[in-house]
Amino acid sequence: KKKLKISGRELLSVPIQVFGLDQLQVLEMSPERESCLRYRMELLPREIGCLRNLTCLYMDSNNLKKIPAEIGTLSRLERLTLSNNSLSSLPAEMGTLQRLHSLHLANNSLTELPAPLCQLRSLTFLDVSDNKIDTIPSSIRHLEKLETLLLLFNSLESIPEDVCLLRNLHTLWLGNNHLRSLPAAFGELVNLDWGYNYCSCNFEGNPLESPPPEVCSRGPEGIRDYFSSLRRI
Repeated sequence: KKKLKISGRELLSVPIQVFGLDQLQVLEMSPERESCLRYRMELLPREIGCLRNLTCLYMDSNNLKKIPAEIGTLSRLERLTLSNNSLSSLPAEMGTLQRLHSLHLANNSLTELPAPLCQLRSLTFLDVSDNKIDTIPSSIRHLEKLETLLLLFNSLESIPEDVCLLRNLHTLWLGNNHLRSLPAAFGELVNLDWGYNYCSCNFEGNPLESPPPEVCSRGPEGIRDYFSSLRRI
């Protein structure tokens, strides 16, 4: 088997037989989204490290409280989904997953953007929405290939200038935080989708003052003009 889906309302653990499937590439232990179910698995066993050929691991909507360090041995992992769990931290070993390009961490209990994530140079998609994150480390600038960063429904009070170095960003969702201002270089993110469908310049739910929301809606040029006018004062 190269792909395996395990389901069940009473799913509490990974069947031990799974860890003998050393050719397994895709392992899914998440309920269907439409079902509104939540499984009850609290622990991802250390034996997950035996599945060295995994490229995709789906663990959404369980009750995971901890991810073992052995996750770092899955050197071929490209996609990891851990949304809707009870995670408050991630192991440092996640920083070794250099093929990982898509990471879903929405709706957990993270209070910071874990430093290991900023070592994932291949990452193009990162969703950390609906956590309790209040700061973004300056090391985020290392995510040079990042195209999508979802940060809505957190506790952010500021955005570091380093975010403005992520020139490949096409989507940046910042709604429902505590932002009062944006970095002066924010207007340099010219590849953002400033349109009206899922637009990246939508800062709804933030008490923005500098620049005000009506300026943000004008896109990067409007933001650059705003900060230029402040420098002339």
